[in-house]
Amino acid sequence: MNVSLYIAKRYLRSKSSNNAINFITIIAVIGIILGSASLFVVLSGFAGLKDFTLQFSSIIDPDLKAEATVGKSFFLTEDETSKLNSIDEVALYSKIIEERAIVTFDNKNYPAIIKGVDEHFRKVVNIDSVIEYGSWLDQKSNQILVGYGIAHNLSMGVLDYAKHVTIYVPKPGKGQITSTKNAVNAINALNVGIFSVNEKLDDSHVFAPIDLAQHLLNYKPNQISAIEFKLKKGVDEALVKQKIQTILGENIMIKNKAQLNDALYKMLNTENLAVYLIFTLVLIIAFFNVIGSLIMMMLDKKKSLNTLFNIGVTVSDIRKIFFFQGSLMSILGGFIGLGVALIITLLQKGFALVMITPSLAYPVIIKVENFVIVFLTISILGIIASKIASVRISKSLVQNY
Repeated sequence: MNVSLYIAKRYLRSKSSNNAINFITIIAVIGIILGSASLFVVLSGFAGLKDFTLQFSSIIDPDLKAEATVGKSFFLTEDETSKLNSIDEVALYSKIIEERAIVTFDNKNYPAIIKGVDEHFRKVVNIDSVIEYGSWLDQKSNQILVGYGIAHNLSMGVLDYAKHVTIYVPKPGKGQITSTKNAVNAINALNVGIFSVNEKLDDSHVFAPIDLAQHLLNYKPNQISAIEFKLKKGVDEALVKQKIQTILGENIMIKNKAQLNDALYKMLNTENLAVYLIFTLVLIIAFFNVIGSLIMMMLDKKKSLNTLFNIGVTVSDIRKIFFFQGSLMSILGGFIGLGVALIITLLQKGFALVMITPSLAYPVIIKVENFVIVFLTISILGIIASKIASVRISKSLVQNY
């Protein structure tokens, strides 16, 4: 039997004759419980908020997107198209043409990005779910679909046949511009719908048939800006990415959803790390109570420690008693805190205790990795605090009583 561990368990369960020490110990344990519970609740809340944010930011992002590494466009040959069609893991893909443009409506101008899409785009991404007004556009037409921000800034409605939308794009070429007419391509269009995803997309994007964008930009039939892919469920994304890369060549860059929103992912991950570090600092402060509690316990148990020393227990083993006691106190407090936090998060998921808006509950997600992170944090800090306190045991302390 490990004598140090046995005595540590006894000390942990027993009360001290000094009420002040009992009070300090209770405060230390409560601090660990509240600290671990707070850390888990905050991490769960941030995980929910992160997924909630990404849900709206990537709702119309494809599983994979192929773009040119040099220039704004590339040519897709018939052989490459045939090879892409033969990839079993790809459910569908859509050819894309994107370019900056000026949208004019009712004598108002607004800079935007025109995104020409083919007939498969509607099945590659769930665009129908974000259409607030009107309907999706028809191919082989001059119909467009604009973001809510563009519609608001241009006071644009849906199916306004009296007022046409005009889209201007600079003509490609070199040399001096001699007239405005020769500088831009223009086409009249009819807005058939308004979508709403997030502020960035709502204020910038206009969807159009790919033939309209092709004509506007003077692109050749096989010239495109990107290809967006929808993968079958359960496939290996890295493997499919490699297959597409092999077909399209090194001049094409393949991005997944995370890479398409890399700035947002970096920001959210940085915020997550900052929140973790702030609450870890709070836990560190709480563990000073553990150190104080152990030192007070040592002083209170000097007579018992002197007896143990006289019957042959070494100073090293006596140190282990308080090291084990502090570690067990920390681990036990961490488990209780995680239990409390789990109950709180389950209540939030089930009963929406905290609301962001009257109709939207604060999102929380319970992740196993957060359990592991909190438990490891509590355990490591508890071990460090216990080690700091236990080294205060010296031969003179246990010998001179």
